[in-house]
Amino acid sequence: MTTTAVSTTAARIGAQPHVVVIGAGIAGLTAALRLRRAGARVTQVTKGLGGIQLSQGTIDILGYTPDRVSRPLDAIDDYAAAHPAHPYAKIGSDAVRQGVAFLRDVAGEEFLVGDGEENVNLPTAVGAVRPTALIPPSMTAGVLHDGLKVVIIGTAQLKDFHPMLVAQNLERTVLPDGGRVQARAVMTDFEPRPNEFDASGLTFARALDDPKTRRAFAEGLKGFVNEGEAVGLPAVLGLDDHQAAIAEISSIIGAPVFEISSLPPCVPGMRLNEKLVTTVKTERVEFILGSKVIGRTAADGKITSVTVGVAGHKREIACDAVILAAGGFESGALRLDSHGTVHDTVLDLPVKLPEGIDADTLTHEDYWGKPQPLFEVGVDVDSSMKVIKDGVPVFDNVYAAGGVLAGATRWQDKTGEGIALGSAVKAADAVLAGLPVAAPAAQTAERN
Repeated sequence: MTTTAVSTTAARIGAQPHVVVIGAGIAGLTAALRLRRAGARVTQVTKGLGGIQLSQGTIDILGYTPDRVSRPLDAIDDYAAAHPAHPYAKIGSDAVRQGVAFLRDVAGEEFLVGDGEENVNLPTAVGAVRPTALIPPSMTAGVLHDGLKVVIIGTAQLKDFHPMLVAQNLERTVLPDGGRVQARAVMTDFEPRPNEFDASGLTFARALDDPKTRRAFAEGLKGFVNEGEAVGLPAVLGLDDHQAAIAEISSIIGAPVFEISSLPPCVPGMRLNEKLVTTVKTERVEFILGSKVIGRTAADGKITSVTVGVAGHKREIACDAVILAAGGFESGALRLDSHGTVHDTVLDLPVKLPEGIDADTLTHEDYWGKPQPLFEVGVDVDSSMKVIKDGVPVFDNVYAAGGVLAGATRWQDKTGEGIALGSAVKAADAVLAGLPVAAPAAQTAERN
């Protein structure tokens, strides 16, 4: 047996700048792809699967200011002007708009529809009404409007989805435009696998990837649907074969079908995550999963390498620039110690507290009152997403994006994905502007 060495990687080392992206949520994946498509070599390091799998598979740009927002992209600059500490004050609406367009191009209409210009209203798993900008096609029949008739159908074997609760709350809710929805509920029995009585959404989704199972599921539901109704189901209509599953289930039932996202891990978020991660790998980003950044070296005001703990040893990755997109407290990228000090656990960068807040006032006892100041702690950046302290760059080649940025309460104003996309675009473009990246001709045909 003989082997042939194909000189691709070696030839490229030194030929193109090398960027390390830390984190694999929507900010990290967007930044990695944008850099790669522009010609950079990219290594993406993540200790876990990324936060998209915990999301509902939708894209929030701006939902509340605190009033409900109908045109999120148009509202960003005014919101930023009124909230100068918010990340949008550094990001701006143009970058968010570019980020939304970039994501739509990467994901395609099989995963996301909408243009971000208008929010639509979707039902939640408790029957509340939430605004969001981009949604999976499987949710379009559930966009709430005056006169919509829906039947919410659950199965007793699926935990954490209660159709009566959803329908009752929808029925009593006045929509933002003043209209109302007619809603009723049905509870059924369906075992996704034999003797499965307490299944997760993922179990159901995998079961409904099987054509025989989903036909039995749909045949059992169609008798519960009245003429003129759309059918609301938990978001479990297939994982790997979702397109075929929802088309076949809708056809058998004979009515529009829509999914309602439930508790994480959420199947629509898992589908979107798989699409983006697959794209990153296909386009030759080096994707290192399950490994933490455990150190870094610096010289002349720049980080020159990061050290990653991989199986059984350490690996030092030389780099020309770093984008930190590892998330916040929820991912462990930020940590509060027993002395009330918040740390960046990844690169040991300085963190910024909200104005007028110190270690003793990071939290307050008014649980139902204003958001805890702790939530707004994060890394401070300039308008290029370069990490700064007191207005001065900490390193000349370190940028941040997404949930690690200081100044936002994302679940309250519903800006999470908008911040992630806009900051990823700004960080990636700033890296590219400062490095000699060559034209990306035939880039994806070669190794990273």
